[in-house]
Amino acid sequence: MKSAENVSYRDIKNTRFPTSLFVAYLMILLLMSGFHTGLIVLMNELHINKIIQSIIPLIYWGIIAIGITLYTKEKIKKTYEEPMHRLAEATRKVSNGDFSVYVAPTHTTDQLDYLDVMILDFNKMVEELGSIETLKTDFISNVSHEMKTPIAVIKNSAQMLQLQNITDEDRKEYTKTIEHAAGRLSELVTNILKLNRLEHQKIMTNLESYDVCRQICECLIQFEEQWEEKEIEMDLEIEDKAMVKADEQLMELVWNNLLSNAIKFTEAGGKITVCQTSDASGVKVSVKDTGCGMDKQSIAHIFDKFYQEDSSHATEGNGLGLALVHRVIHLMDGEIQVVSEKGKGSTFTVLLPMEE
Repeated sequence: MKSAENVSYRDIKNTRFPTSLFVAYLMILLLMSGFHTGLIVLMNELHINKIIQSIIPLIYWGIIAIGITLYTKEKIKKTYEEPMHRLAEATRKVSNGDFSVYVAPTHTTDQLDYLDVMILDFNKMVEELGSIETLKTDFISNVSHEMKTPIAVIKNSAQMLQLQNITDEDRKEYTKTIEHAAGRLSELVTNILKLNRLEHQKIMTNLESYDVCRQICECLIQFEEQWEEKEIEMDLEIEDKAMVKADEQLMELVWNNLLSNAIKFTEAGGKITVCQTSDASGVKVSVKDTGCGMDKQSIAHIFDKFYQEDSSHATEGNGLGLALVHRVIHLMDGEIQVVSEKGKGSTFTVLLPMEE
């Protein structure tokens, strides 16, 4: 399938009727005029009746006019009408919700004209619309699934609390379960709202200069209890100070997500290394763990909304954290890279432009 992205617009023909066609028309008419002159001379030499001499040129030019008209009509039909009819039919199908439509260009890639490019752009638009429709369907399905689980937990625990013969210990356990499920539901809704706001935001207005080293240390302290509980070795290699210009609140979300995932997927007794360096190109922060790691398929989809390597969704989280991280880094004009191997851990590296 050809794509308009692979077309060089400098090589596109600006007309569907080449100059050679008009030159051919001119040469044919000049040739026919020569025949006409020769025909008049011949009829005079043969002393043909004057009336016949008048009728024969009319018939001659009538045949030529009809031929040129039919040829021109066929040329217009092939050049404009048929492609436009195909495009109109495809547009009608798309308007009815069919995003599998594809309109073939008239010419090959090396002979494209502006109408061919318009058709290629139409095909690209339909492909994007189909992707958006698929994403919307998947989004609704995933949201429904993610909400269904904590709601079911809350419902079951509430039903158990209504029993008469439960102990105080069980009552506390069910109450704690409800609180935990409600927290997951609240986090899901909050992340959906955050992601929706960030996806519609094109320009950051809350950019400010701050010390990213200080922020990373503050975020690490928040997870101290969790990594100590799992007896994880935390190795911190950062500079004394590194100034960046970014949205401090959103960048805190980035570090919290990366650190939370590293702790979550690192087995007890494992190791997490947080390394920060800076040079003329910017500030680089990497979070490396010795956890379960990911395969190539997971790496390719790790920043997709609701994607979780555990398809059963049994692990904590809702698959929105890394999607938020990716969007925030993009808004900060930064980059995020992932290196991972199944069973050997993962390394997430964030590159941020340094404060000018």
